[in-house]
Amino acid sequence: MIKARVTVTLKNGVLDPQGKAIEGALGALGFEGVDQVRQGKVFDLELAGVDKAKAEADLKAMCDKLLANTVIENYSISLD
Repeated sequence: MIKARVTVTLKNGVLDPQGKAIEGALGALGFEGVDQVRQGKVFDLELAGVDKAKAEADLKAMCDKLLANTVIENYSISLD
């Protein structure tokens, strides 16, 4: 069994209204000095098998086809 984490974030230059709202809310709660909040999403997956190269290739395909909108999002993959 291979455990993987895929982290998806917006590319630089893409507007992030949710991140801006979080930034404002943190300021309203008294947390000063917080700037440039960007939100994203995390996927934790367990894959059958032990071939890390195949798992990474499969995860890249999953990201390109479903998990990330590669026009506006970047993704990173980490394997355990």
